[in-house]
Amino acid sequence: MPEVVPSFSNSVKLKYVKLGYQYLVNHILTFLLVPIMVGVTIEVLRIGPEELLSIWNSLHFDLLQILCSSFLIIFVATVYFMSKPRSTYLVDYSCYKPPVTCRVPFSTFMEHSKLILKDNPKSVEFQMRILERSGLGEETCLPPPIHYIPPTPTMEAARGEAEVVIFSAIDDLMKKTGLKPKDIDILIVNCSLFSPTPSLSAMVVNKYKLRSNIKSYNLSGMGCSASLISIDLARDLLQVHPNSYALVVSTEIITPNYYKGSERAMLLPNCLFRMGGAAILLSNKRRDRYRAKYRLMHVVRTHKGADDKAFRCVFEQEDPQGKVGINLSKDLMVIAGEALKSNITTIGPLVLPASEQLLFLLTLIGRKIFNPTWKPYIPDFKQAFEHFCIHAGGRAVIDELQKNLQLSAEHVEASRMTLHRFGNTSSSSLWYEMSYIEAKGRMKRGDRVWQIAFGSGFKCNSAVWKCNRTIKTPTDGPWQDCIDKYPVHIPEIVKL
Repeated sequence: MPEVVPSFSNSVKLKYVKLGYQYLVNHILTFLLVPIMVGVTIEVLRIGPEELLSIWNSLHFDLLQILCSSFLIIFVATVYFMSKPRSTYLVDYSCYKPPVTCRVPFSTFMEHSKLILKDNPKSVEFQMRILERSGLGEETCLPPPIHYIPPTPTMEAARGEAEVVIFSAIDDLMKKTGLKPKDIDILIVNCSLFSPTPSLSAMVVNKYKLRSNIKSYNLSGMGCSASLISIDLARDLLQVHPNSYALVVSTEIITPNYYKGSERAMLLPNCLFRMGGAAILLSNKRRDRYRAKYRLMHVVRTHKGADDKAFRCVFEQEDPQGKVGINLSKDLMVIAGEALKSNITTIGPLVLPASEQLLFLLTLIGRKIFNPTWKPYIPDFKQAFEHFCIHAGGRAVIDELQKNLQLSAEHVEASRMTLHRFGNTSSSSLWYEMSYIEAKGRMKRGDRVWQIAFGSGFKCNSAVWKCNRTIKTPTDGPWQDCIDKYPVHIPEIVKL
């Protein structure tokens, strides 16, 4: 019998070939400079000290040349340091943890749905199917007004929810950091669907008696990616206001936005969105570089609002009965994919190592010149980041990003577990995910974190953070009493 020739793929460890290629390309300057430096050193040793001294003595410098050279060096150094952007540090953050009295098990949610929609059993059945496949767990929470039958979404109740969520998160953050209200220079509050007068930012100013010259901003209608928009705004403000603190508050108030109609596309948010919020303290003070948890490296924002389908894929409107709700389009995942593609095209050159960028460029040239049917090369973002915080918008969102970015189960663990424990808390979900990674003791000094969020409009926003110091496992926080039981297995369908 003829000897079977082993296949190349099996006989050669392609994984190690790729690792070798990455190491070579990423350290190409080192490989080029080391031989040059060795050659120069050998030549200096060959010449000897006496000849070197004679060469030095043969050089003639007058006072004017020395002064001009010194002035030029000082001028260039001054221009460089003055034009260099100020570093933005994330000192600490805090996530709101709802009380157990707000918990909504599946049985409670379905019982309320049957009573509220008793004249529309098909809508009840639809909600049950969504909930079975949602990836949510039994401990997610809704605000007290939604627990009433029927729900009582009054303005007073909505303000009450906002006060509890926002003030609790800020109080905890101030306790962690030792921050005093008078220390806050910039305040940014984002909440998409609840925008009262006075604003939520004014509510915070009034509660904590903040300074009269505080720079206060209130962002609404920005969707689930609003937290990263707030971070970007805070970063820009910190560039022009030296030695300042910026307080960012991200939340979504559920009370006034519970849909009581029967349109299926508008019932989806009822099944996915839950209460939550986060407060984040940013600083540009040099003394905070050592105590801060993270340093902001990049923020990339992509807006697809020029396209009509993208603009209307997450749309607040009235149903035929005049009941207001959020309509989620069937094209949502396709539009999100296009927005993600644009976003990673921009962020890739900023974060990817040279080896990945070279492979991507060669594939792109090959497709343009030789064969357009070549499969496009998907950069390995695992080479650029140790941790991924993908907006916990729903199981389908996490599944799609895991597939497109070729991530492992561990890379999306924080997103899946956040969705299971807290549900879709809108813009604040990214901070629950980062808190999960810290609670697991996985955040080490030098680790890079990629936060990705999607929002109405349609937007895809990214932020890249670098960990300043190894973070000890926290003794408090939203995961304090349940982190030991996570990760949990989440079945494809939970039969109700």
